[in-house]
Formats: sequence, structure tokens, C-alpha cells
Amino acid sequence: MGGLRRRGDRGVPGRRAPFLRHPAQVVVAAFATAVAIGTVLLMLPVAREGPGSASLLDAAFTATSAVCVTGLVVVDTPTYWSTFGEVVIVGLIQVGGFGIMTLASLLVVLVSHRMGLRSRLTAAAETKTLGLGDVRSVLLGVAKVSIAVELAVAAILTIRLAIAYDEPLGRAVYLGVFHAVSAFNNAGFSLYSDNLMRFVADPWVSLPICLAIIVGGLGFPVLMELRRHLRRPWRWSLHTKITVWATGVLLAGGTAFVAISEWRNPGTLGPLDGPGRLLAAFFHSVNTRTAGFNSLDVAAMTEGTWLGSDVLMFIGGGSAGTAGGIKVTTFALLLFVILAEVRGEESVHVFDRRVGPRVQRQALSVALLAVAAVVIPTLFILEATDIALDKVLFEVVSAFATVGLSTGITADLPSGAQAAIMVLMFIGRLGPITFASALALRQRGRRYELPEARPIIG
Repeated sequence: MGGLRRRGDRGVPGRRAPFLRHPAQVVVAAFATAVAIGTVLLMLPVAREGPGSASLLDAAFTATSAVCVTGLVVVDTPTYWSTFGEVVIVGLIQVGGFGIMTLASLLVVLVSHRMGLRSRLTAAAETKTLGLGDVRSVLLGVAKVSIAVELAVAAILTIRLAIAYDEPLGRAVYLGVFHAVSAFNNAGFSLYSDNLMRFVADPWVSLPICLAIIVGGLGFPVLMELRRHLRRPWRWSLHTKITVWATGVLLAGGTAFVAISEWRNPGTLGPLDGPGRLLAAFFHSVNTRTAGFNSLDVAAMTEGTWLGSDVLMFIGGGSAGTAGGIKVTTFALLLFVILAEVRGEESVHVFDRRVGPRVQRQALSVALLAVAAVVIPTLFILEATDIALDKVLFEVVSAFATVGLSTGITADLPSGAQAAIMVLMFIGRLGPITFASALALRQRGRRYELPEARPIIG
């Protein structure tokens, strides 16, 4: 009898624990619970600056935006919420950012555990970061990285605000910590009504925030690998190479694009000197990746800049990090697929490695589903309002990519449209992670092949 197992025991063929069967359900349930708790806390009278309590929609929208580290708001954060409410918001940001990095990294472990032996060995050789025994190290690593970066940035901001802007030390510490947490977690919440526009030409505020955003957006696996092999790039995994390369290209290209598009715009870069214009252009390029702080008036930008920002926001940042979007690895991989097809090559090669067709299909699926996630809410809001397409598209892409930049229409949207944006923030934050992991976890193979056909393409 000692060798018999009950039906629910681990190891019975075809039977798996509920968590291992549906890990996406756990992720969604955890974040939904965090949003619910945040909504209840923000509806308390003590959370609001004025009399009464926040409405259900305002509290739920803010809680969703904070947990999903987006930054879109329907009320002015520093004037509407009390200190208690602001502490709740920054707490939700920290929980959301830590949860995203941790759960996304642990899903990598889960995916590698569910792979076959050959696939598992290949993945281990390529990632060089996470393994089956790394659950504890993932938790500790994410916590250490988060605390270290946030404390360093908070210290710089505190000193700058206290010395250059005459903020009392206690207030400077509070502002420094809040904005450091918001920056590292790519949230974009600010305790200034103009966001960070008053610091547009101040590199001591702009650059530390940019650094926190970039580090948080690279993703935990990349950070761990860079820590071990920073000066030995030839030892980087393919994932790290793609993430670092694509991030650098997009940051430089985005900065150049914004500078050229807005250089003489009197509402944005026009009043600044040369170095100030470059700093502001770089800041906007970084924040479309996907933090949501703004040092320029987004509503005053040209329509071309809005469209270019839509593209940058849609691409987003690195996987298993606090950034949103379809991720730079997905975008870069699709570019290499196109390049291989144009050249007539049979397989796709990226940095002396061959990428299998399964990964290519996963990238294509994520990208096309993301397009659908943007198009459907855009059509809904266009039908529900009389707002122009360019502004609606900007708002929807910002919500899906969990950026938080806005042309100023968020608070003016009807309740139904705000609810749609709220749902889109939740889907945009968790959808790519859970969907990509679900694709990777499916290992069913077809036991036969049908006859090949070639429909006309193009």
C-alpha cells in the first residue's frame, strides 16, 4: 500500500496541482485582491483631503492605476488625497511593482520546470539567470534591487529638494521617497500638480528619476545577469543582449525624435536652451518606456509627437520588470523575423543564436493581441465621446502599456470610458505576462502533420 498514491497526489500522470495548471489565475487573483484592498482604503474619509470620502469610481481607478503602476489619474493626487491617501498610493505602487517583478520572474522558473528535458537545458543555457531552486533568491533579489535603487534615488532627490528648493528636511524626505518608489516601479504618480514640469531643466531631479525608470524597466533577470557579467558582454544571454540593445536604441531614437519634433514648439521645448531641450527630450523618451512622469506639457505637443509616443509606449520595456507594453524583446524579435523573411533565409538568427518558430509565433501572438486590446477600447471611447482620435488613441495606448502619460482627457471622460480605461490598465499590466506564460507552458505536440499548403500572402 506504501506505493499507492491518491488521485490528487503529485506525480500522478495527467494530474497537476491547481496552481501549476493555472498559474495565471493566481496572478490575476492576487492583483485583483490588491486593487480591492486599495479601493477600500482610498474610500475611507481619512484618505481624502476635503470633506467626505472618495467615490467608488475615483478610488477604484486610482487603486488600479497604482497597483498596475500606470499613473493615470482622474483627480489631482497632491490636492485630492490626504497624507494617508498618498501613503496608501505609494504602498500600492510598491506592492504592484514588487509583485510584477517577482511573479514574472517566478513564472520563468515555472515555465522552465514544465518544459521537457531538452527544452529545459536549452533555456538554462540561454538565460543563465533563473533555475528551479531560485524561488527564494528571486524574492530576496527583487527586494534587494528595489530597496537599493529606491533608497539611492530618494537620497539624491531629498538632498536636491532640501538645498535647491528650500523644502523642510522632513518634507524633502517624503517627496524623495515617494517619487523614487514611483520612478523605479514605472508608476508616474507625482505629488506635484504639474507632475515634474517645474524640474524640466534640472538634471539633479530628472536624471536620477530616469535612471530609476530604466533600471526598473530592464527586468530582474537582466539586472541579475548584468550584475554578474557587466564587463563581459560576450557572456550575456540572448535575452539580455536583445533587451540592452533594444533599450539603448529606443532611448536614443526616442530622444532624437522628440527633440526634432518639438525643438521649436513654444509650448514644450521652445523656451528652453540647448542642453535643457536635450534633457527634456531624453526625459520624455525615457518616460514613454513606461513610467508616465512628464516634464513637458503633453497636451501642447504636436500630433506627430503623440503618434511617435504611441509607438514607444506600445513597445514598452523589458520582460519581468516594472515596464509595460509588448516588451522590447517581442518587438526586436519581430524585426529580426521580418529581416530574415526579406533576405529569404530559412531560419531567424539573432546575435549568433537561432530562434525557433515556436518563440516567433509567441511574439506574433502577443503583438497582435495587444493591437486588438488597443483598437477595441479606442472604438468604444470614440463612440462614447466626441474627443478626437489622436487624443483617445494616446490615452488608450498609455493605459494598455501602463505608462500614465495623458493629454489631459482622463478626468473628463464619462464614467463608462473611465471604467474601460481601468479595465485596460489591468489587462495591459497582467495580460502580456499571463498570456506569454500560458503560451510557453503549452507543450502539446501534434502527433501527425497535414499536407502543406501555401496561401497567397500580400
